[in-house]
Amino acid sequence: MEYITAAEAAAKWGVTVRQVQRLLASERIPDAKKFGRSHLIPANAEKPSDLRFEKKRLPSNALLSDFTQMLPLLVIHTPRHDPQSVLNTIRDNRIKLICEGAFAYAQGDFARAGECYRKCEGNDAAKLCSSFYAIGAAICTGDYPFYVEIEAFLKNIINENLRADITAAAELSLAGAYIGAMAPQIAPEWIKSGTFSALPVQYKADAAYLRSKYFHCIGKYDSMLDVAQTTLAFYGSAEEVSSTDLYLRLMCAVACHSTDRKEESRQWLLDAMNIYVPYGIITHFVELMTSMGGLVEQLFEQEYPEWYDTAITQWKRTIPNWIKFHNRFTEDNITLILSIREYQMAQLAARGVPFKKIAEQLHVSPGTLNNNMQTIYQKLFINGKKELPQYIL
Repeated sequence: MEYITAAEAAAKWGVTVRQVQRLLASERIPDAKKFGRSHLIPANAEKPSDLRFEKKRLPSNALLSDFTQMLPLLVIHTPRHDPQSVLNTIRDNRIKLICEGAFAYAQGDFARAGECYRKCEGNDAAKLCSSFYAIGAAICTGDYPFYVEIEAFLKNIINENLRADITAAAELSLAGAYIGAMAPQIAPEWIKSGTFSALPVQYKADAAYLRSKYFHCIGKYDSMLDVAQTTLAFYGSAEEVSSTDLYLRLMCAVACHSTDRKEESRQWLLDAMNIYVPYGIITHFVELMTSMGGLVEQLFEQEYPEWYDTAITQWKRTIPNWIKFHNRFTEDNITLILSIREYQMAQLAARGVPFKKIAEQLHVSPGTLNNNMQTIYQKLFINGKKELPQYIL
């Protein structure tokens, strides 16, 4: 059998090399072979169809009515003394699947979370409501084909433009992936501005959490704390628990840590652990390990040693996948993240052009160029010039 490279396949099919690489990563090119870091593709291979257009057109009327019907049922009062017992009180199978999947994700059972999402097949409203945790499970496991499947479903909903609240709910799930993977620039503008008017009330606290995390991504820690504390004051409860309540508490812990209020940070974190960890809810804490300078690990070891090894193992298994998705999101959306001028500078720097020549070519001073390059590094969440080629070239 004759083979061609990814670049040759891209030229043959009239697509970018990056698109071919995505198809290879999702194993959609039959009989392709990997040699080291490169792939060889059968010369007679046909371009796979785009998943976004393979999906059937959404049954718009069913989605509209089902989503409207399900919204009130999503208001579930989960007792603090035994959160998972709420599953025994839910009569609607769709809502029960959504809750089971959310619990599975919170407890680190990502395979079960994915199963719950798939069991919603046939009811697009249930799939939409399950997408927030399912897309996180796909990233945690590094399952790119599963991520693409969920992303295609959500983008279909957005493109259908059925109704403002449904579109916003789909955008919210995608924003959870983008902001969670530290790619905040591609989150929807309404999260950045705090304009939640299109969202159903059941989703507003989740949106506020993501806005708080957005502020964390861009280094606005006082705003991060204000949003998290204000939302907790409106939606928090001393008798009930929820994943949003936990996330908001943890945002308060991260904001305090980032502003050198160490004892407040420790107390926020410990209070959250005391409420949630006894029930095996650890994923949310694991997600913070990189941001808290060892405090999460320390408290697990001191206060919940029986969960320490499980948390560390989950962190080691999942953090590389979040980093991979961060890189992928950044590569795919580089022209949205950087301005045209910044992109020009980044391209030249990535190709090894000395800064002095870049400044001369673009008619800017060396100081201005240096300031712009620091902005570029911050936007891409990289440490310097050496990391540019993986995003730009």
